Amino acid sequence: MKFTDGYWLDRPQYEIQSPKEVFDYRKSDDKLTLYAPFKYINERGDKLNLGMSTIELTSPIEGVIGVKLIHFDQNDKGPSYQSENEHPNIDITTGDKEITFRSGDLTAKVPYKSHFELDFLHKGKEITKSMEKAQGVILDKSTGKHYMREQLSMGVDELIYGLGERFTSLVKNGQTVDIINKDGGTGSEQAYKNIPFYLSSEGYGVFVNQPETVSFEIASENVDRTQFSVEGESLQYFIVDGPTPKDVLNKYTRLTGQVALPPAWSFGLWLSTSFTTDYSAETVLKFIDGMHDRKIPLDVFHFDCFWQKGFEWCTLLWDKEQFPDPKGLIKKIHDRGIKVCVWINPYIAQKSPLFKEAQDNGYFIKRKDGNVWQWDLWQAGNGFVDFTNPDAVKWYQSKLKALLDMGVDCFKTDFGERIPVDDAVFFDGSDPKR
Repeated sequence: MKFTDGYWLDRPQYEIQSPKEVFDYRKSDDKLTLYAPFKYINERGDKLNLGMSTIELTSPIEGVIGVKLIHFDQNDKGPSYQSENEHPNIDITTGDKEITFRSGDLTAKVPYKSHFELDFLHKGKEITKSMEKAQGVILDKSTGKHYMREQLSMGVDELIYGLGERFTSLVKNGQTVDIINKDGGTGSEQAYKNIPFYLSSEGYGVFVNQPETVSFEIASENVDRTQFSVEGESLQYFIVDGPTPKDVLNKYTRLTGQVALPPAWSFGLWLSTSFTTDYSAETVLKFIDGMHDRKIPLDVFHFDCFWQKGFEWCTLLWDKEQFPDPKGLIKKIHDRGIKVCVWINPYIAQKSPLFKEAQDNGYFIKRKDGNVWQWDLWQAGNGFVDFTNPDAVKWYQSKLKALLDMGVDCFKTDFGERIPVDDAVFFDGSDPKR
């Protein structure tokens, strides 16, 4: 999200305030808190009618420093994501001119009662920094909304990678990236799997620990900075030390949670019909045998959405006209040493036999007036399963279980739409927009 008008000016609807100096601090065994007012304090009268940023420095993993920028200390809107804390040893030093916070080989350094700047150093060498006016507490005067912004410096030849599954250039320099899952296909700037984490060619990573939409400007609003912002009154990010990409990723996944290693076959070659005009059991076997004839190894065959009847996704039942013997077909595929995956999504079309079953039991997301929230994208009259409802989860799992008894090895979903749910509510009363 862009807040400036070129290099010199702010856009007129925004009022941007930034820390001028660290005027005071508090430290404990595991946290350093900095108090940074929005103007220099020369006399006691300067302390009146003035905003201030509270900046908390922590370290959950050795070589990882967390920075939380707080304007007003308000309750998180959630959802929140669990992160690990290995309680590493940290070292905090204070002096008349400088304060440092060190974890492993990574150090954060800030001047004391001087111009504001937050530097990050690996073994004493600067890797990036938040310069004066980089941090921003922003008011949109036209809407009354508040935003928090951070900008981290970039070197002339520095390259930025990551931010999840993306279909734009591998190098993200010059791009605007909004971290929000959308069903935008595979040829646009929208993406299904967004992650607010990027990797720098300079040997560090940055993880923005915010559940809401995070807007990145990567050398796009300011050509020598990576900027990220969120709506609200606080913003937390982590600097993840390297120096190698492997080191960065190891620390990042230790912080956010490491997944179990998937089975070996899942890393192999997958084949799909992908909306071919002729789709039947015969077509599937023809495709598979064609790969064998060409001596192309194949590990998984993926059935696209038309394994179900049109207008009835996701009924989780095979289209018997095209696939009269699905169990027998799956056995033939397995006999060729190939796994089977089927496409599913958490919406159910109004024509599907499952729709009334889910509707009668209260398993759908509803409007505030009590009716099911529906739309016509992809399938007519879709309702969306409310997975905050434990009974709905068990019901949906029972439908999947029938497919697993049948021999299906895995499921794939590409659900990424952000539905316009201004008048929708979940079973647990939470706000679906969050």
